[in-house]
Amino acid sequence: MTKPLVALLSGAGVSTDSGIPDYRGPGGLWRKDPEAQKLVTYEYYMNDPEIRRRSWQMRRKNRTLKAEPNAAHRAVAELERSGAPVRVITQNVDGLHQLAGLPARKVLELHGTARSFVCTKCHARGPMEDALARVEAGEDDPPCLRCGGILKSATVMFGERLDPVVLGEAVAITKACQVFFAVGTTLQVQPAAGLAGVAADHGARLVIVNAEPTPYDEIADEVVREPIGTALPRLLRELGDAG
Repeated sequence: MTKPLVALLSGAGVSTDSGIPDYRGPGGLWRKDPEAQKLVTYEYYMNDPEIRRRSWQMRRKNRTLKAEPNAAHRAVAELERSGAPVRVITQNVDGLHQLAGLPARKVLELHGTARSFVCTKCHARGPMEDALARVEAGEDDPPCLRCGGILKSATVMFGERLDPVVLGEAVAITKACQVFFAVGTTLQVQPAAGLAGVAADHGARLVIVNAEPTPYDEIADEVVREPIGTALPRLLRELGDAG
């Protein structure tokens, strides 16, 4: 019997158990400090050296690179190791799905990765640790060592478009899957949120696991409000047992 293709859209709520705060939840970063959003807005970042300096200090203090995968990340990797066809489409930039053991080729990072930097001029890339080491050594706004251009994290900032190739792959996977999980996401940010609707329209079983209501709850086959760290491992175990 062929196992169903499982697609999982993961949002910030998947990583809160790893100590990474979400952005739009009740205690989210943007609600606590709306000004912080400027630090990850492309236009402000490119035009204001002070914003860039503050952004580098934010990255330096950020816990993302020190975070470890939690039970939810491990459960997805375990399902994949069991032989089930699994693809993760993530709005997160923390790389924790891969750290949990999911092959990188099976993870689509819609919003890029915080584990790398990129030059906005020549597009050179490198490990974020290398750029942060320069900040620690005293460079407030480290320029590209190749061309002198402005460096930023390899994440999609506000005001930037998603990579059309990555988004196209995400849509194709969503249309092809038989089961679609939307986990830890408010399903409010397009175009990622719209994938839930695409999945339902193409006949997939839609399961939403999120503490707060989402705009897609009404069309979901199942809505789960339990904590993600316990709910997702249970749901994926049940799916694996059924397969």
